[in-house]
Amino acid sequence: MIKVDGSYLEGGGQILRTALALSTLTLKPFEIVDIRKGRPNPGLQPQHLACIRALEDFCNASSEGAELNSTTVRFFPGKPQLRTLSVDIGTAGSVTLLLQAILLPLLFAPGKVRLKLTGGTDVSHSQPAEYFGSVFLPNLAAFGNVGFSLLQRGYFPKGNGKVELEIRPLFHINDFDTFAELHKSLQQQQNIGINMSERGRLLKVTGVSHASVDLKAADVAERQARAAKSSLLQQLHKIGLECPVAIQSEYSNSLSTGSGITLAAHFAAAGKDEPALRNPVILGGDALGELNKRAEVVGQEAASALVKEISSGACVDHYLADQLIPFMALVGNSKILASEVTPHCLTNVFVVEKFLGRCFGFGKDAANIWTTTTQ
Repeated sequence: MIKVDGSYLEGGGQILRTALALSTLTLKPFEIVDIRKGRPNPGLQPQHLACIRALEDFCNASSEGAELNSTTVRFFPGKPQLRTLSVDIGTAGSVTLLLQAILLPLLFAPGKVRLKLTGGTDVSHSQPAEYFGSVFLPNLAAFGNVGFSLLQRGYFPKGNGKVELEIRPLFHINDFDTFAELHKSLQQQQNIGINMSERGRLLKVTGVSHASVDLKAADVAERQARAAKSSLLQQLHKIGLECPVAIQSEYSNSLSTGSGITLAAHFAAAGKDEPALRNPVILGGDALGELNKRAEVVGQEAASALVKEISSGACVDHYLADQLIPFMALVGNSKILASEVTPHCLTNVFVVEKFLGRCFGFGKDAANIWTTTTQ
């Protein structure tokens, strides 16, 4: 049984989520201790329990210690099944964080899988729904087709946001006698490595500014969008860049008051005027509204976050980098140039290598170049 230290580096729930994903895919049981040890509320919270229950349902797995506030869990994966998974976190716990645990194994399901998730779609300390759909998902085309629909937004504290996914995997774990055979097959495939170490010119910036319907009279979504666009154009001009900026504004009937904005910078492939079809270079930046924070400040924060990523010269923003780590390890022969190597990145490398063995290295000239090597 694989032993995982849940307090390693940033010591958050990501350690559990990545371990659950890889355990389900590799069929290797694990034990994790000191779960979220350094957090103000250590141990399992509702969103973490939802990850465990979803994967138990998906592959007839079993677990020990999967209770609220538990700091030790054992997980025993089983054979993946074809079924529709419906998961209600029951709080404003992030559905995109939940997807960090369940999307990877579902991309290797025996066939098409549907997911219906309820929880927080735009909450703090997690990627917003638009980021998941427009920045992260485009990089998974080599693994299968993932349709993502945001049906209702869920803000803190009541959540109740709703998303649906339809996943059509290109590789099926049941077609192989062992995970080792699947892993070997993936590393022998041509043109599925994740390679983003060069980028071309900035083509455009797109975005979505959103708010709950009770903020419509105050034009919150439109004000966020206007401020973001104005700030973006000014900051890009200062660093010698120009491009079209298009930001949509929208409102939703959510249970809680809230707002936010997500921006995406789209780049051409290196040496070309068109975006790459696989592993497109898309950098993200976002900000959430808060009580007594003006909508204009929210828009400016998102713009500054995006310009910081653009100015770094990177092909992968620091949020995307750690999410790509498990996929890079699976396919091998991958390289990314990230804007920053965060504790989240290093933590994910630690967990991935527990299951797949040592497979990551760092570039000598810049620690933010990640490479995988086949074993």
